[in-house]
Parts: sequence; structure tokens; C-alpha cells
Amino acid sequence: MRIRTIGFVILAALAVWFIAANTGSVTVRLWIPEVTLPLWIVLTVTLLVGIVLGLLIARRRAQR
Repeated sequence: MRIRTIGFVILAALAVWFIAANTGSVTVRLWIPEVTLPLWIVLTVTLLVGIVLGLLIARRRAQR
């Protein structure tokens, strides 16, 4: 196994653990409306958006 793969697995496990440990509700302001959601949903959406943006940027750099 490559070190990069091991690092990815460790980071993914830490992200899942962090999301699972934060279950309280938070209020998020989306410009005008305020939405109350469980924190794990907010963290999961943030993680997924970050992954998608990272993949898009990596793919764009690979095409150059």
C-alpha cells in the first residue's frame, strides 16, 4: 500500500469520527434564512463539497 493511500484512509476515518462525534443542532445562516440542522449534516455537506471541489481542481490541473 502506498503512503498516500494510507494517509487518505486515516484522514477519512478521522473525518467520519469527527462528524459522528458532533450530533448537536446548530443554526446556520444562509444569507437571509436561518436554518436549524444537526451539526453532522452540516459537516457532511461541507466535506462533500470540499471533496467535489478538490476533484474538479485536480482534474483541471491534470488537463493542462
